[in-house]
Amino acid sequence: MLAVREISLGNHTFDAIARNTGATRDRLAARLRALEEAGVIERRQYSMRPPRSDYHLTAAGRDLSLVLQALRTWGDKWAVSEPPAAFHHGCGHAVDAALLCRHCNQEVSADDMQVHVLADGWDLSGVISTTATADHPAEPGRPVPVGGQP
Repeated sequence: MLAVREISLGNHTFDAIARNTGATRDRLAARLRALEEAGVIERRQYSMRPPRSDYHLTAAGRDLSLVLQALRTWGDKWAVSEPPAAFHHGCGHAVDAALLCRHCNQEVSADDMQVHVLADGWDLSGVISTTATADHPAEPGRPVPVGGQP
């Protein structure tokens, strides 16, 4: 995440990313390779002699930057007495992460949300099974959660 942060802040070279994250060169190289393989960053060659590349966020990486903004907002509130940086929108006003309902455009808190499981074979307690157990006999058409209450 620190490498993604640095790239999103405009630090695209390996040396700048290493300096600002404190990562060892071998660990950073491995993490950058993994991020590239995952489609989060792309490497762009900017010099043929000597061969040199820098790193840029892909669309997926830019979307991940929104997660970093949410973490920064949390950290500014709960982890530090004074934020180390301020972020502003093009209009000049401060930016912070907020979750908004796409329908009514209202800000959403954790207490306002409801979870609707969409994945087949899952409910809020995890994977569901129609197998009967001694504690929970199977009922026709009623799945029983694995290791949990029906």
